Amino acid sequence: MTAEEKREFDNSQYTASNIQVLEGLEAVRKRPAMYIGDVSVRGLHHLVYEVVDNSIDEAMGGYCDRIEIIIHKDNSVSVLDNGRGIPTGLHEKENRSALEVVMTVLHAGGKFDKGSYKVSGGLHGVGVSCVNALSTHLTAKVYREGKEFIQEYSCGKPLYEVKAIGESKNNGTLITFKPDDSIFITTDYDYDTLASRMRELAYLNRGITITLQDERETMDDGSLKGDVFFSENGLADFIAYLDENREKLIPEPIAIEGERSDVPVEIAMQYNTSFAENLHSYVNNISTHEGGTHLAGFRRGLTRTLKSYAEKSGMLSKLKFDINGDDFREGMTAIISVKVPEPQFEGQTKTKLGNNEVMGIVDQIVSEHLAYYLEEHPKEAKTIVNKVILAATARHAARKARELVQRKSVLTGSGLPGKLSDCSERDPAQAEIYLVEGDSAGGTAKQGRDRRFQAILPLRGKILNVEKAMPHKIFDSDEIKNMFTALGVTIGTDEDSKALNIEKLRYHKIIIMTDADIDGSHIATLILTFFFRYMHDLIERGYVYIATPPLYLLRKGKTELYAWSEDERARITQEWSVDGTERGMHIQRYKGLGEMNAEQLWTTTMDPATRTLRQVTIENSLEADHVFSMLMGDEVAPRREFIEANAKYAKIDI
Repeated sequence: MTAEEKREFDNSQYTASNIQVLEGLEAVRKRPAMYIGDVSVRGLHHLVYEVVDNSIDEAMGGYCDRIEIIIHKDNSVSVLDNGRGIPTGLHEKENRSALEVVMTVLHAGGKFDKGSYKVSGGLHGVGVSCVNALSTHLTAKVYREGKEFIQEYSCGKPLYEVKAIGESKNNGTLITFKPDDSIFITTDYDYDTLASRMRELAYLNRGITITLQDERETMDDGSLKGDVFFSENGLADFIAYLDENREKLIPEPIAIEGERSDVPVEIAMQYNTSFAENLHSYVNNISTHEGGTHLAGFRRGLTRTLKSYAEKSGMLSKLKFDINGDDFREGMTAIISVKVPEPQFEGQTKTKLGNNEVMGIVDQIVSEHLAYYLEEHPKEAKTIVNKVILAATARHAARKARELVQRKSVLTGSGLPGKLSDCSERDPAQAEIYLVEGDSAGGTAKQGRDRRFQAILPLRGKILNVEKAMPHKIFDSDEIKNMFTALGVTIGTDEDSKALNIEKLRYHKIIIMTDADIDGSHIATLILTFFFRYMHDLIERGYVYIATPPLYLLRKGKTELYAWSEDERARITQEWSVDGTERGMHIQRYKGLGEMNAEQLWTTTMDPATRTLRQVTIENSLEADHVFSMLMGDEVAPRREFIEANAKYAKIDI
């Protein structure tokens, strides 16, 4: 068939009847990831956030001060608020109840009416209808005008018209939904993930009580697992929570509040003795981890105001090199929250604020309030400036250390560490590197790998704990220098001395492979702390993974099976057992990767066809910051409490 004949044939088959029109919420069910991100754990939890966001919008408008979330035994979820209740009257244009319109039509809701909500979060009107579409069953109950109204849905379609079923003295909305297990990979909600977001929302919206209860788990005293989140001081309480494991430099967080052009701004900031800069920003309760104009305004106002004060005080007179913006933010934890009536988002994940006017608004408010604070608190001001001078001195030393590392790389040709066994693949998207604990395991991995695309970098012992080290000490560490040079990345630019340059990244899979014991877990945590603090972008881009070596090799006769957990070992031994004992079985416990031969390591942990890799992701950057500072910081008591509280959830195969 010629090209012309094929085209004529295809045209006869491809007609108007081939164009599919998806009615109502069918598009959401057909392509759910387009609306909620994905259909895995993240998308599942996003359903709850979307329903809660509607209640938070009521709270931001001043109509609601209580939100209750319940995870039921069947993993259905209920969200109740005491807001105004979704309108149930007739929608003139749609000729049906407004409640049904909100629940079944995309981009429908009060968020598009400037008179209903001054500001709002969520997915800008698609949220609750998407939740409805992706649920096998959803019940909406509305309490308003002295009555209780109800409507139920199946996969987004109403089962009957909205009807009043009784009287009620309350006001509010109750949504109960069951995620569709034919769409989601898992429908098992993680309590801690939801608790983290609810805690965050309580801090961002002071005065609101958010209750979370889990009917699936009963505590030792017979009560259901649950938490109540409430903050009286908002972001100041949030800062105290985030920095509870760090040593404070000033007694209380600096709290800044103001409003310009109908844009309320709330900021809290605290200086501590660490060397990390932790800035977290929000727009209408949405985390903007890519930053944007509000963050730029904060940085500009902070740098100008602090520098002006430091120069006037004469404290910079003996400094022999310039101070830059990074120095004013080292050892700082800050939260910037703005409420913008019509936010414009940009960036790779649409989490970067683009409204230019917000930069000037935040800059002005920060400058005015911070200048007043410094004048009124001379002791704290002096402490902050001394911290800035220390940061500048350390940065100067760190820059020299970085330059020395990069200069040595140029002089030695390839610049690759001697211990690196590189792969032949030069396309980063096809290449992977294993960061392996110890020379012994590294040797086994080198023998077992596929040299075409797998590189091996052995790391000697426990790397430096970057949470407690000054920046120039980090670049003096041989193991950390080896990681930088092996990966091909550099840190520090003219604009930002902490920015990571990954243009020459040599591998798009960076796999941490440590022993499946306590020491191995500690080493993996040290490496992850380093990546979180200094190579954050690699995690954000999905390049960092953790290998999962087996715990046991079980052998009975000629049959061999591997077990990756204690539960898996118990299941296999039970299946093999004849008389209830392990007689006739040989069980080998792998204490370290080096105990495996090359073929075993390849089969269980390195072969792409049979291995299991866990991708490292950051669901909540704030919570990750809090956990890393607690696990790797100086304070022992919080770390002990964390271990005791989570001991019963601990698994050796983490």
